[in-house]
Amino acid sequence: MCGLAGLHLRDERLEPRLGELLIPMLVALTSRGPDSAGIALYGASPPDGRLRFSLRAPGPDYPWGPLADRLSEELDDKVTIGGNGNMGIATAAADRFLDQLASSAPELVVVGFGQAMEIYKDVGAPADICARYGLAAFAGYQGVGHTRMATESAVTTDHSHPFAPAPDLSLIHNGSFSNHATIRRKLADEGVRFATDNDSEVAARYIAWRMAAGDDLGDALRMVLKEFDGFFTLLVATRDQFAVVRDAFACKPAVIAEAPGYVAMASEYHALAGLPGIEDADVFEPMPEEVHLWSR
Repeated sequence: MCGLAGLHLRDERLEPRLGELLIPMLVALTSRGPDSAGIALYGASPPDGRLRFSLRAPGPDYPWGPLADRLSEELDDKVTIGGNGNMGIATAAADRFLDQLASSAPELVVVGFGQAMEIYKDVGAPADICARYGLAAFAGYQGVGHTRMATESAVTTDHSHPFAPAPDLSLIHNGSFSNHATIRRKLADEGVRFATDNDSEVAARYIAWRMAAGDDLGDALRMVLKEFDGFFTLLVATRDQFAVVRDAFACKPAVIAEAPGYVAMASEYHALAGLPGIEDADVFEPMPEEVHLWSR
């Protein structure tokens, strides 16, 4: 049992409030996932085609500033890293950054990257994690968050959601896949590499693999319905899209609220109840085996 929360803003006037609106949704789902939490937030892209790299350190008080200075010197190009606790967000030109990071700081793990996306995830109560990284102050246009109750893999930050296997792609999942090991072997034969034994990572990498081969997000999710067995609700975001899909039995709870200013999704309605204008929103349960997708 896990909790899913997501917010896709249509009204630009709400963008300064993205964190303020999304974080209470996530915290409201603590009872569904008290052991760890994570969130992917989407905001304005850095200038000059630079990317954001979400980095996880092995512990708190990591020296992010000195690392940024060292990487800037080694790459002969400006690298900035905003760090808080064991998570840091680096902004850098894509060329050579990952290779140099692996050489200079092999202890760091890249948990996601892209033009618009930042990822924060950690072990502990969702409210504590969101406060630790100051996420309520985040301004942007979209976010997805997950509260985890581990059922099939370890309680670690690496096993926490979101999984982000491609630029600006994030996935959160409630449920379980019964054939994930078979699909993992298939993807491994295609050269796909995995970081954990989590079944949700298999779905994330499968979607990234399909999209790299030419599928759009909707087509990739329809292939998930065809290839994956189990009980699941998925919330998937890209730089421009926000999508929800449920399995044929739709036994994992989900509710969507569509309003003029936003589309919101959560595992339970009470997580949506504090949103502005919720009383006038179209609130519905997403249909089984139907891809619900919104684009900017």
